[in-house]
Amino acid sequence: MSRALLLAALLYAVPAWAQSSRVESLGWMSGSWEQAGTQRVMETWTAPSNGMMVGASLTTGAGRRSFEFMRIVDTPEGMSYMASPGGRPAVEFKLRETGDNRVVFENPGHDYPQRILYWKDGDLLAARIEGTVRGQARSEEWKYQPVRSAAGGNSGG
Repeated sequence: MSRALLLAALLYAVPAWAQSSRVESLGWMSGSWEQAGTQRVMETWTAPSNGMMVGASLTTGAGRRSFEFMRIVDTPEGMSYMASPGGRPAVEFKLRETGDNRVVFENPGHDYPQRILYWKDGDLLAARIEGTVRGQARSEEWKYQPVRSAAGGNSGG
């Protein structure tokens, strides 16, 4: 095989390898997490596998009961966060930036939120949504603690 052909084959193969490892880099999000207060918010993420993670969120208390299904997937264009609040059709948020234990997804055309952020804050999993509503900046933030199993183990990150 000529060097030029070998180089072309390697250049083609590297993006495919890099793409399949994108979601794999978010393993730090996997586990069961909760934030307690007037409302209890629980969020659970599967470990990454074959370019995908699946999550679910449940909020209860203070007269509220809501849920959301989420997934993070590798796509031909890059990594995307797919949000299905209340089981509605998924809305796509494309990867904006990623770093050590931090990821930001964005959909500027969505009504609210336009950005979804996750990062590790010590042992906590932090999440934030932000954007604008009727021209006013708005955000919500959560700091999740790992859920402790009945045996006393940590099931979060």
